[in-house]
Amino acid sequence: MAPFGSQDTSDLICLSHLRWRFVFQRPQHLLTRCGRERRVFFVEEPLFQAGATPHVARDLDGGVTVVTPVLPAGLDARENAALQRSLLDRVMRRERIRDYVLWYYTPMALDFTSHLQPRAIVYDCMDELSAFKGAPAALLRQREAQLMARASVVFTGGQSLYEAKRHQHSNIHPFPSSVDVAHFAQARRIAAEPDDQAGVPRPRLGFFGVIDERMDLDLIAGVAATRPDWHIVMLGPVVKIDPATLPAAPNIHYLGPKVYDDLPRYVSGWDVALLPFARNDATRFISPTKTPEYMAAGRPVVSTSIRDVVRPYGQQGLVRIADDVPGFVAACAAAMAEDPVQRNTQADAFLRQTSWDGTWTRMRRLIDAACTGEAGETAAGAL
Repeated sequence: MAPFGSQDTSDLICLSHLRWRFVFQRPQHLLTRCGRERRVFFVEEPLFQAGATPHVARDLDGGVTVVTPVLPAGLDARENAALQRSLLDRVMRRERIRDYVLWYYTPMALDFTSHLQPRAIVYDCMDELSAFKGAPAALLRQREAQLMARASVVFTGGQSLYEAKRHQHSNIHPFPSSVDVAHFAQARRIAAEPDDQAGVPRPRLGFFGVIDERMDLDLIAGVAATRPDWHIVMLGPVVKIDPATLPAAPNIHYLGPKVYDDLPRYVSGWDVALLPFARNDATRFISPTKTPEYMAAGRPVVSTSIRDVVRPYGQQGLVRIADDVPGFVAACAAAMAEDPVQRNTQADAFLRQTSWDGTWTRMRRLIDAACTGEAGETAAGAL
């Protein structure tokens, strides 16, 4: 086992607002790697069921124990926090968790974890949660300030988020989205497509990910209307928005959520990979993981002007950037005319600089330093 600190084998408890099996993304990439070295407990937000007796559902997946509190519906905030605290304490006793690191994705988890005494506290600030639709913005900002005050080390999900938060903590480090190149490179050699996509005419423009308030639905509708001979494939769950508001046209195809292992098979059949994000508060600081994943799959990429896509991908000519319908259509047409050999050679040179294995190794060094009180001395060298 790799150390947290010196030679100890501290457990890791992650507090997350995301479901483990919702979409395979940053937390899953990092924590499955951590799970190869030590025990990892991924604590999800509760499930609420009418009349339920408070208990914990547990499941083991990829070396990670997924812990899901099940609570009765209708609780107020204080009751909710008290029950979650009691259930987490029970899990820790049952699993004999005594020496541990806390890893936060949501500052709201402070409501039921502030009594714990971890070896170190990690805050992986993946998104600006206060900007998301339906979020309690003021409360989230207050809780984040409290978490920043307690955290031993802070990571951010991208460069823009780092620049916005860098003065809030003395030991904060940017870790932009990385990629499992070998997994997505399968798309370059797959011939057989999934049945639900095989019948979609070409050329195909595709997107995979969560379909929510961050999508520029008007842009998608405009591209489909301007080029009815192009077909847009959308993969992923629809959340926080009414599915009835999604643009509907004969050349827009919603194929639903897909598991991570199947994504290369779908991407292999696309002519262009899309990042059609709206430019709003919810996307101001995002660093889409799918950018390098599309590149590893060998697809040309067209994106709106999301800052962490423009820098570095747009600036290095790895991704085409456009925001309005005429510009986006022109960018997609140009992308389809690219020399794929030249594009993939350039993409591969960039991708050699990054991997989730490398990201986890650098993060682990920073956590080790935080556990041993050497954070200030070791942090710069770890990156």
